[in-house]
Amino acid sequence: MTTNAPTPVWHYRTRKQTLLGWLGWFSLVALTVFCWQLMNENTIWAFVSDAPEQAADIGGRMFPPAWSYIDQLWEPLWDTINIATLGTLIGVAVAVPVAFLAANNTTPSRRFVRPLALLLIVTSRSINSLIWALLLVAVIGPGLLAGVIAIGLRSIGFIAKLLYEAIEEIDFNQVEAVRATGASGAQVIDYAIVPQILPAFWGISVFRWDINIRESTILGLVGAGGLGIQLSASLATLAWNQVAMIFVVILGTVIVSEWVSARVRQAVI
Repeated sequence: MTTNAPTPVWHYRTRKQTLLGWLGWFSLVALTVFCWQLMNENTIWAFVSDAPEQAADIGGRMFPPAWSYIDQLWEPLWDTINIATLGTLIGVAVAVPVAFLAANNTTPSRRFVRPLALLLIVTSRSINSLIWALLLVAVIGPGLLAGVIAIGLRSIGFIAKLLYEAIEEIDFNQVEAVRATGASGAQVIDYAIVPQILPAFWGISVFRWDINIRESTILGLVGAGGLGIQLSASLATLAWNQVAMIFVVILGTVIVSEWVSARVRQAVI
């Protein structure tokens, strides 16, 4: 006697998994709607509906850019480049030892030193350079020094995090080989670790300098020097054609910094 048993049908997910998936999507949609209502609770929609007209009006006032104004931008531009460069150098100088202290395979103490190094990295990365600049302007006063230190403090966490990850990914057989020769700790770092992370170090440093060029252009908005001071003054006087000229200079600077950083990375990596 033969029985015609039903052919089992394969499903990608079980019924429980499917229900949980739909429940997750429903929760996500509900959360999105709630956040949208919360964000727009105090929105004046009359201003929003008028925004395209206002944007077109401001855009019309920006053109043509005030090309004669560029003569007043060379010195602030030079200040901006100096802020980015010096801040990057400060960040690199502090980040390198911090990275060695944070890496699992080079830290002198995983219980005490490594958590402190990681805390420093997280603190640096959690606070934006503009906020650092606000704090430093209040402490040491407005000027280029506040901008340089703000960029440096922000760069520490970025460089140290990527660098300590590169240190943890090295080939440890080379370390053991150098250590077997009786080399000291400093010699092991110099001959076994540094050569392996040097390309990553240069790539990270140049990439951070490229980012700092962008960030340093706005620090002047809070009094930390650079092109941001000119931008703030032009915005305050509604000189939109000057604002357009500043945007052109910033765009050109960013393009040049991108080209320089790309060429340097190609040369060292």
